[in-house]
Amino acid sequence: MNQILIVEDEAGVSAFLEKGLQRQGYTTTIAEDGQQALLLAQNNEFDLILLDLGLPLVDGWTVLKELRRQGKTLPIIIVTARKDNYERATALINGADDYITKPFRFSDLLERIQIHLSHG
Repeated sequence: MNQILIVEDEAGVSAFLEKGLQRQGYTTTIAEDGQQALLLAQNNEFDLILLDLGLPLVDGWTVLKELRRQGKTLPIIIVTARKDNYERATALINGADDYITKPFRFSDLLERIQIHLSHG
């Protein structure tokens, strides 16, 4: 059973993701800010992280860079409302494995999750 960390400060979005992923058989944990995400990622073994960029306390950019600096190699998929191509490129350069913009179809996100987990 794959463990997925959902890092999202909008309760509605995180609940939607959690419900859909659990329905697909995944185990989920939610972090509502970047600080909590870093603590959870350091103290637990996750198979994949869904990471929003606009987070309170510590932003998603810092979380991404810090996890990669620590040597974490698990797939990180950025899930953000930011549609800017420069930000997408920057995220990928900084170690993100994928980048999906809100709003998205859950089936599209699920497909990307399954692809990244199958490469693990």
